[in-house]
Amino acid sequence: MPTLRSATASVSPAATPSPVAASTPRSVKRRLTPGRGGESLDSSRHTSPHRSPHAGAGTVFTPKMLSASPKSSRKRLYGDLVAAEKPKWNPRGKPLNFQFGQPIYPAQMRAVKEALHLATVPSCELVCRDNEQRRVFEFCKACVEQEKAGSMYVCGCPGTGKTLSINKVMESLAHWADEVGMDTPDSLAINCTNLGKTSDIFSKILGQFQNRKKGSSKLSPLQQLQSMFSNKELAPKRMMLVIVDEMDYLITRDRAVLHDLFMLTTCPYSRCILIGIANAIDLADRFLPKLESLNCKPLVVTFRAYSKDQICDIIKHRLKVLEYDVFEPLALEFCARKVAAATGDMRKALGVCRSAVEVLEARLQDSDKELGIVTFDHMDVALSKAFKSAVVDSILCLPQHQQMVLCALANTFQHCKKKATTLGELNKSYIEICRSTQVPAVGMLEFSNMCMVLSDQGFMKLGQSKEDKLRRVTLQIDISDIGFAFKVRTKVLNPVT
Repeated sequence: MPTLRSATASVSPAATPSPVAASTPRSVKRRLTPGRGGESLDSSRHTSPHRSPHAGAGTVFTPKMLSASPKSSRKRLYGDLVAAEKPKWNPRGKPLNFQFGQPIYPAQMRAVKEALHLATVPSCELVCRDNEQRRVFEFCKACVEQEKAGSMYVCGCPGTGKTLSINKVMESLAHWADEVGMDTPDSLAINCTNLGKTSDIFSKILGQFQNRKKGSSKLSPLQQLQSMFSNKELAPKRMMLVIVDEMDYLITRDRAVLHDLFMLTTCPYSRCILIGIANAIDLADRFLPKLESLNCKPLVVTFRAYSKDQICDIIKHRLKVLEYDVFEPLALEFCARKVAAATGDMRKALGVCRSAVEVLEARLQDSDKELGIVTFDHMDVALSKAFKSAVVDSILCLPQHQQMVLCALANTFQHCKKKATTLGELNKSYIEICRSTQVPAVGMLEFSNMCMVLSDQGFMKLGQSKEDKLRRVTLQIDISDIGFAFKVRTKVLNPVT
């Protein structure tokens, strides 16, 4: 039986063994030893993975990567012979295998929580925000190239990646400036929640410039900045990128601070590239109308809420570094759907995933029958904690048949895009659910009374008609709350996902 031989071994009897072959560890040599007596390494000449196709019968091709020091060659040889296997998901923390005589105790649970933590910044590019980052970068790039000040307002709902994207743009801008040989712009990041008073922001900006006059201390920081940017001799030579996060904290009754801040970019020798970040979508329109009249209204970039697919992609992107599967695909999709339907907040989604991992961790300590992976049930518990509402509690307190009426109404609207139905159509859906769950259905009169009770409690709205079956029915609560209350995977609400 032919056996695998070392790439550094020589097949010629007269050949001198190479230093690499001589320094091969015993553990590797045992792997190279034939299993049957009488067989030699020469018998497997054709099976060597490093053999040159043009070599003669007694010649072996030695790859360049094995021509380094004996120590590095030994490591590479061992890696060539022993196939590298991806680590397996082992949340219980038991040793998986032995490597070089040492047991491996993986802290995988801790690694998963760290990957899903808000403070963990992805080392590579951000996903799902390419267009927004490109717009911000091109704006900053044009300002640096033209040595011209400018202002931008970045808005969007919380947890949509605004601050993280701007920080990445700041890094990209510095890298681009180095490549093209231009002066790297200075940068200043200010979080307005840390300011004692709104006017302190001018002191922060002024502190970054070193060429102001010593005798100007009688002037306020704002006045010093205005004087500096109005005088060519005093104006700084290098551009400065000023990032103002949580800008809505600067809103005062007269909006003076906001106006003065953006007006700094209109000074003749200003070198400020101002980027304001806030959650208010219409802040520029409501609080800065004066800027438009002065022809200095900032460019607006809006970060939309994350969709279901984007949330899934971002979580998977974060978990790529782990090299093992932690979540069931159904569990991950369930989390993404719920968060996208509610807020689209990525921070909320990461928090829910961390909570689901903690639920798994707690159950692993109590039972040995757990699968060791975050399932739909674990995610369901985590979502219940995160999105628990009075509506869900109220649904769970309803009598069985009233709950089934809500299930029927949710199924009806889930299957079509209509926002309303009739009492007769709702009754048909209710009867189908009763048959599938083997629960006796009530009569039409009692069904109509149940719908009136649900209407009085605010779950649905009933219209007026001469016949009960033709009464218009509309749902007054979020359809996802109904699905959440009944665990979505049950037979009653299987379509509502």
